[in-house]
Parts: sequence; structure tokens; C-alpha cells
Amino acid sequence: MKISVHAVSADLLANTLANLSHVLERGHAHAVARKIDPAVLLAGRLAPDMFPLTRQVQIACDMGKFGVARLAGVEAPKFDDAEQTFEELRARIARTVDFIKGVPSGSFEGAEDRLIKVPLRDRTLEFKGLDYLVRWVVPNALFHATTAYAILRHNGVELGKNDFLTGSGPGFSQSA
Repeated sequence: MKISVHAVSADLLANTLANLSHVLERGHAHAVARKIDPAVLLAGRLAPDMFPLTRQVQIACDMGKFGVARLAGVEAPKFDDAEQTFEELRARIARTVDFIKGVPSGSFEGAEDRLIKVPLRDRTLEFKGLDYLVRWVVPNALFHATTAYAILRHNGVELGKNDFLTGSGPGFSQSA
């Protein structure tokens, strides 16, 4: 069985972001139930030099949309990075997932060998498509989604591994 770039990029990233949306929903419900200003959780960090929860979610979305766009050779949508609420972050995730799912799988033909350039502040990284996907996009998307989960968990939100992996909380069962 051949594994496709589409499956490892679009399918995996859309699933990860959908699960992140579930984690944010749990975070918002926690804030409401405990009468905590949601802004406190959204500004939460694991360390003073790390990005807050809001930025972690924005970056996870950016990894998904730019990763898929570059691999498929299409233009990524532009977002303003202005989200200030759980609802706005979940809407950003939904827009990102809609974009990712809307890119035709045929657009990924030859993506594993496509030259990908990633502009950073002080330099430009260059990858072949498959290296870009497995060494840059997937690790970065998972890092930022995991960090968002960890910020909420650290702040008392009752989350478990199933929330992160399946978008389902306690009681989730999956047959083998």
C-alpha cells in the first residue's frame, strides 16, 4: 500500500485541527463553568518566553494551511491573527479545515519532489516536498497543537489523551 502525500498532509492536519477545536471547546466550557474570564486561559503560557494559547492555535492553523497550499501548489487563504475569543479561534480552525479539505487530492501529484521554499524572518528554508511535510509541517503542527492542549491542561481543564487524539473525551472507545 502506497501512502499518499494528501493523506499524510491534508487528512492528518484536518484531523489534528478538528481535535484542537474540541480541546478549545473544552477549555471554553471550563472557563464558563468555573466563572474564569476566558481571556485568562487564552493568554496562558507554559513558560514566560513561549507564545500564549491564542498564538499557538494560530500557528497550528498556519502550519496546516501553508503546508497543504505549498504541497498542492495553490494559494493559502490569509488570516489576520486577530482572534481574541475561543469562538474566534474555533472559527479560524473551521476555516482552515474547510480550506484543507477543499484542496483536490489530485493537486498533490508530484508533491513529494516539489521544491518548497519557506520564508522566515532572517532566511528562506528550502525542502523537497516530502521532507517539508515530515520534517517541518507535521512536527510544527503537532508541536503547537500539543502546546495548546498543555496550556489548557496546566490551567486545570479536564482533558485527556483521547481529547487530543480523537476529539472525544472520557468514555471514548475505538474498536481495533
